[in-house]
Amino acid sequence: MRTREGGRIVDDAAVIARVRAGDQEAYAELVRAHTGLALRAAAALGAGADAEDVVQQAFVKAYCGLGRFKEGSAFKPWFMSIVANETRNTVRTAARQRTLTGREAAFAEAEPLIPESADPAVAAVEIERRAALGSALEKLSEEHRLVVTYRYLLEMDESETAQALGWPRGTVKSRLNRALRKLGRLLPDFEPREGGDERE
Repeated sequence: MRTREGGRIVDDAAVIARVRAGDQEAYAELVRAHTGLALRAAAALGAGADAEDVVQQAFVKAYCGLGRFKEGSAFKPWFMSIVANETRNTVRTAARQRTLTGREAAFAEAEPLIPESADPAVAAVEIERRAALGSALEKLSEEHRLVVTYRYLLEMDESETAQALGWPRGTVKSRLNRALRKLGRLLPDFEPREGGDERE
């Protein structure tokens, strides 16, 4: 499995093999390659201001769990399941309830920045679209929010989504269909961006 890190491609399997062989510095390559995606996942799933702490803890747990990581498996869905679990734990044990405004702000901050060269009108529409999507996601059940987040916001294909969530592919399909119907009612202009290619 290859992951884009900045302008170059990182071969996750090769990096993991180097880590297992004792090259501890190699793990930093995985961290750099997956941090942005992990922050978006944690923010979208409710970590709010704790997103960075959640991701840091997830990387520590993933590093400690590499001995149990199945060789030949994709790292991204395995790691994203750790991020989701850490986020759930953080949200459950938080002393205060996250507000919708705080969640939307954290989600917007974790999104890639809109280029300064962008047309101001286009940038304003994009910011409004993200805020509306964040509000609509908040109204979905946890299962529906998870499947939409993994499939579209994190651009995972169906197989990766199923692996990350520990669900059969049929469950991913049915829950995604129901979630998209609900989003369609909440956001009439919602058009999901396809994730990776489907792999049978």
